[in-house]
Amino acid sequence: MNAAKAFFPLAASLLLSALLVGTTATAADAPKVVVSIKPVHSLVAAVMQGVGTPDLIVDGAASPHTYALKPSNARSLQQAQVVFWVGPGMEAFLQKPLASLGSNATVVELDQAPGITKLKFREGGAFEPHDDGDEPVAGEDHAHDHEEFDTHLWLDPHNAKAMVAEITTSLVAANPANALIYEANQKALNDKLDALDTEIASTLAPVKNKPFIVFHDAYQYFEHRYGVRVSGSITVSPETIPGAQRVSEIHSKVADLGATCVFAEPQFEPKLVNVVLEGTSAKSGVLDPEAATLPQGPDLYFTLMRGIANSLKACLS
Repeated sequence: MNAAKAFFPLAASLLLSALLVGTTATAADAPKVVVSIKPVHSLVAAVMQGVGTPDLIVDGAASPHTYALKPSNARSLQQAQVVFWVGPGMEAFLQKPLASLGSNATVVELDQAPGITKLKFREGGAFEPHDDGDEPVAGEDHAHDHEEFDTHLWLDPHNAKAMVAEITTSLVAANPANALIYEANQKALNDKLDALDTEIASTLAPVKNKPFIVFHDAYQYFEHRYGVRVSGSITVSPETIPGAQRVSEIHSKVADLGATCVFAEPQFEPKLVNVVLEGTSAKSGVLDPEAATLPQGPDLYFTLMRGIANSLKACLS
């Protein structure tokens, strides 16, 4: 009896040791993965759950539109095996670093993923012309074909699913030892994205036909997916502050278009929105298409999308 009693603690200890060794082995097998922006990082982190955690470049409240690479980012890119980004139209600051620092990594440009729907920038009327004569940043030879479409691709869950498929394929190729985990995570994530899509459509159904103005024209994919009505933008590019004439034009458009809300963004000049609202009956709100205010991680994408839907419903109701 005493020998039997002694056996069970020993067996439990050996089992625990085996599990810990297995966990350590999985972590050791995890590839070094770097991701550009929070929404994409969230999708990559969800596919990598149980294997490892990807590094994020544009963290905190920073915006890819105005970001400058840090030394810690450069080190991450030098060590990376796989790098995920949307593409030069979104993260222009990464073009040169990826060509040099990330030269040993597999670089996955998700705006080229099979199944992605792309929408052209809107111009004219209440939308500022995209070609405003701005010169590209020195050393950043922007490919023009990348600038002809809106790069906020993740704001349609169907595009997110196309990204997840490309992310999974790339991770399996880089780290086949964990292929079963990546593929199981992809299936679970696709199910969650389908449920999210249905939920948001239901949330926005009561306010679908109410027009509103946004700070910059980042919401086409969300708009097309759910039938909401963006009637204009204060600026097409948040890194370019609009002039007094542009702000005055949008102020007039708020009344002319019957816009019920004007939405700011966390990173950019809320004072401009207050100027646009002055003397009108429109309300103000905040939308966060790049997740500036959200903590990074696999749940961020879902919090981001629900946040946009709930902000729209609250302001437009």
